[in-house]
Amino acid sequence: MRREARPGQAHRYAATSAASTSRLWDMEEGFRPSPLALAVLSLLHAGPLHPYAMQRLLKMWGKDSVVNVGQRANLYKTIKRLDQAGLIAVRQTERDQLYPERTVYELTEAGRETAHDWLISMLATPRNEFPQFPAALSFIMLLGPDEALAVLERRAEALRGELAGLDAEFHDVSLALPRVVLMDDEYKRAVTAAELAWVDGVVQDLRSGTWGWTAEDLAEVARSQQPDDEPIIEPAD
Repeated sequence: MRREARPGQAHRYAATSAASTSRLWDMEEGFRPSPLALAVLSLLHAGPLHPYAMQRLLKMWGKDSVVNVGQRANLYKTIKRLDQAGLIAVRQTERDQLYPERTVYELTEAGRETAHDWLISMLATPRNEFPQFPAALSFIMLLGPDEALAVLERRAEALRGELAGLDAEFHDVSLALPRVVLMDDEYKRAVTAAELAWVDGVVQDLRSGTWGWTAEDLAEVARSQQPDDEPIIEPAD
């Protein structure tokens, strides 16, 4: 059953490109696609669910490694916003003496279309999600080469442990489940392996002394990049 828009709501879709039929929820609504919102809509494709069941299923299926469902408050906030946007609707309220009152939600036709559009956009379009590691790498020069070597060796060791865990887990589940439902695990394994290979290469360069930096090197870079009308700030020793 399609839910009618509430007064004042603009359920408007914008074409992402002339060559695409993908429609994204109007940004004027303040509703941006997110992994958690997509997960909620995707779960409701199978049938009505209450929030606790959504969280439990995501954890049981191991999707909590790619979707942040650790904080139930975030899940409830996302569900509320999806409901207000008309993408999901209240199906019923369950009352049981053994459990608190639970609201069961179902997917609307608008929600079904939006989940499809979000999925296509997220799969097709690379996006800079600003993770911590690249941000820290952009300022690694604040550490000396020896200290940078030590912390990157720690990261490499952690990545090796993570990769071993992923391999063991993936081997077990791949025997019972088809590849199509394990694509997130396969991707995470590939990304972790690639990051480990890169970090190991940097560690080797630092360890062998073929690459490094000094305060003088950084001061020269600062001088060469400083605008003419700005004062030159020398890096601290």
